[in-house]
Amino acid sequence: MKRTTYFTAVLITALIVTVSSCDNKRQPGKIYMPDMAYSRAYETYAERNDSVFTMDADNKGGKIFYNNVPVAGTIKRGELFPYTLPNDSNGYKMSANVQNPLGPLSHADSLEASRLFNINCAICHGAKGTANGPLSAKIGAIANFTLPMYVAMTDGTMFHSINYGKNNMGSYASQLDRKQRWMIIKYIRTLQPKAAGTTAVADSVAKPIVK
Repeated sequence: MKRTTYFTAVLITALIVTVSSCDNKRQPGKIYMPDMAYSRAYETYAERNDSVFTMDADNKGGKIFYNNVPVAGTIKRGELFPYTLPNDSNGYKMSANVQNPLGPLSHADSLEASRLFNINCAICHGAKGTANGPLSAKIGAIANFTLPMYVAMTDGTMFHSINYGKNNMGSYASQLDRKQRWMIIKYIRTLQPKAAGTTAVADSVAKPIVK
């Protein structure tokens, strides 16, 4: 008798759960561990409730620490490996040994490199890299990429300067990802006269776009 009563109770409970769960497809009913089924999503740059979140890692005060910065050591999908040389005189010197990780650019990448140069660099360096951009007179001391010192400068040293900034030029690390920075250097080479003893630039590299 007890066994029958127990079986009946289990059957009725299962029936109730089944009916209540399937009553509405938009509201499936009771969910085991709902925080895992429906995680709380946050927009990266959305304003935080300072009574719940804090950006001070040393003084959390019982709040949730969140600073919008990617986890240390992580790399964005499709991004090149980090540039680890320090932003000092020794790092600048060592940058001469850093090789450009990109091979000859495809036609599409060459056009993109030209576009990025004209957006980010030509305003000071000029469309042909001759330091005659619209802001050159106001800023002064703009690098003329056609001069022998820049023709001889290695890709790694150019990248170091773009990455950290040099003299009057600030860092472009936040505006351009690593691949884009290396692509621009490839494009700058097409603006320069050929250094003595160097081979011609590959045909796949686009010619300068001058408007």
